[in-house]
Amino acid sequence: MARIPIALQLYSVREDCKQDLPGTLAKVKAMGYEGVEFAGFYDYPAAEIKKMLDDQGLKVAGSHTGWALLQPDKLNETIEYNQAIGNKYIILPGVPEAMRNTKEACLKLAEFLNGVAEKLQPFGMYTGYHNHHAEMKPMPPEVGGPLTPWEVIMGNTKPEVVGQLDIGHCMRGGADPIAMLKRFPGRAKTVHVKEFDPADETKEVGEGIVPWADVFAVCESAVGGTEWYIVEHERYARPPIECVEICIKNLKKMGK
Repeated sequence: MARIPIALQLYSVREDCKQDLPGTLAKVKAMGYEGVEFAGFYDYPAAEIKKMLDDQGLKVAGSHTGWALLQPDKLNETIEYNQAIGNKYIILPGVPEAMRNTKEACLKLAEFLNGVAEKLQPFGMYTGYHNHHAEMKPMPPEVGGPLTPWEVIMGNTKPEVVGQLDIGHCMRGGADPIAMLKRFPGRAKTVHVKEFDPADETKEVGEGIVPWADVFAVCESAVGGTEWYIVEHERYARPPIECVEICIKNLKKMGK
């Protein structure tokens, strides 16, 4: 399989982006990242975002897009904006607890994602769902357990709906990321490369207990079908911009 490029989820350096988005993108590119995933656009028009990306030679690996922007009254606008910046992955980053804490709620969420996927299909675009730790914990038996919310959502969405597995959150929730990748083959088009260590949540990628070699082996096989590794770092022992540089340096040491 061809080498998988590495992007940065800009939420990792959100304060830097708020202060100076063009300058932050330049730093991200200089570190060796090939793309970025957005978590908001800081009030910039799409044309300006596109120019910033082109100026740095960065690609778009996706955008985390809130529930409200995927509703019928906003979806066309969301599609237009993402088309203009060259993004095909519009990922729902999470929902309130009541929308995913029972099997019934998860089935409704899956139905919603299927509907969005159908509307995006003519544009060559995809929606998907990003997990936090809660989606990886088994539900109580009376509301759908022992299945996890992730299993219900992914098990009832179309193959076109991306399951953006966050490796660190998966392990934080007590699940096995290798098993989850294998359970839903071809769904992990983009994967969040996030470290996990129960003793120190500030550790950068490569310095915790995630079995990265095994994760990469699945992602880089036909089972994973992964197109982007997306670094995300949210708990900091040093300035965020330094943390994400350590992450990519460690990935390069691992041969990525």
